[in-house]
Amino acid sequence: QVQLVESGGGLVSAGGSLRLSCAASGRIFTIIAMGYYRQAPGKERELVARIGSGDMTIYADSVKGRFTISKDNAKNEVYLQLQMNSLKPEDTAVYYCGVVVGGGISYWGQGTQVTVSS
Repeated sequence: QVQLVESGGGLVSAGGSLRLSCAASGRIFTIIAMGYYRQAPGKERELVARIGSGDMTIYADSVKGRFTISKDNAKNEVYLQLQMNSLKPEDTAVYYCGVVVGGGISYWGQGTQVTVSS
């Protein structure tokens, strides 16, 4: 199994910045891809940004140029960061760190609230 612990998030004014972090531990050698997803009230969970093999990154069109995802590998943990700049009220959502491991199994963090006021 993989354990995920998220940090960051909070309340910020439009145009501001926030940084989300996610620490993955456990069977990290099984991780194929890591990413951040978000779910706004009444909407489905959607991909925000993802980093996969060869550190290839994918971003939702709505966040391109504003968000940056990065990953740092340590001995027993992997750290995922999402730097969010020029935040907009429509970025308000619960953000989840998610990983995909072999066999298509997914693990999720506990989620962190991001609220952008206009």
